[in-house]
Amino acid sequence: MSLIKTPEAAARLARTIASDIAMYNKDRIAEGLKNDNVFEAIEADLSEARTLFEGRVSPEVRETHDFLSRALVDVMLKANAHLPTNIW
Repeated sequence: MSLIKTPEAAARLARTIASDIAMYNKDRIAEGLKNDNVFEAIEADLSEARTLFEGRVSPEVRETHDFLSRALVDVMLKANAHLPTNIW
């Protein structure tokens, strides 16, 4: 499999990864938001996500923007803005 070499494709992959994390970790994300430790609550999943993303996207594209972090905020956190938390 060849590396992703466009920012658009990298952003799509990042959103897909973030969506999967959000879908399979709803309870842990909700609890993490409640306790203000959401990233610690899903740390293993985030580590696996970074490894996957870095293995699929060329370094030149990864260096232009932090696609995965942005996708995690957009997909995972914004989608849960209705949950009770002290973060917002």
